[in-house]
Amino acid sequence: MSGLLRIRWAIAPQITPRPLINCNRCGGVRPFRSSGKFRVNANGKRIDAWLIYRCANCDNSWNFAIFERCNRRDVEPALLAALENNDPALARRHAFDTTALRGRIGRVEEFPDVAVQRHVLEGMPENTTLLDLRLSLEMPVSLRLDRLLAGELGISRSRLQGWQERRLLGIDPDGARALRKPPRDGMGVRIDLSGETDRNTIVAAAGCG
Repeated sequence: MSGLLRIRWAIAPQITPRPLINCNRCGGVRPFRSSGKFRVNANGKRIDAWLIYRCANCDNSWNFAIFERCNRRDVEPALLAALENNDPALARRHAFDTTALRGRIGRVEEFPDVAVQRHVLEGMPENTTLLDLRLSLEMPVSLRLDRLLAGELGISRSRLQGWQERRLLGIDPDGARALRKPPRDGMGVRIDLSGETDRNTIVAAAGCG
């Protein structure tokens, strides 16, 4: 399609969630941050593994269980090696598992900060009239879609709302209510820029911001 510019946004959260835990050293509820380090304990045929957290105030430790009393034969050698070597990617994956943290603790502090990497999939920036954003999420984020789009494109959230009301902005899936929710992996956002006088600025922000 003439005037179409399709860009993939790879979105990754930046600050790990912090469980709110009663710190026995501080004497009150404090946020704990992931240390990025694992503790592995082997006792005969059984093995335990935890991700170590530290109190943001006093550095007291708390262990978040990855698995406990697991038969060694059920643990893949590659996983065990990653745990023993404090693999950063594995630690990051568990640290961002908000569902598991809430299941253990209940209260978790989340942060909206994300990094966005852009890659043009189709079209050229010149003379763009239709912007098609393909969203790829490394893992779920808490940032609302309207805040993400407004921040990355350099526009106001009210302008996004106006585009949606005039059917210049379409979101697939989720439709009308999607702006107020966090983005989802595989989501598509289409914006008709044909009538916008600052479309070149928006296109530059979408692809190079």
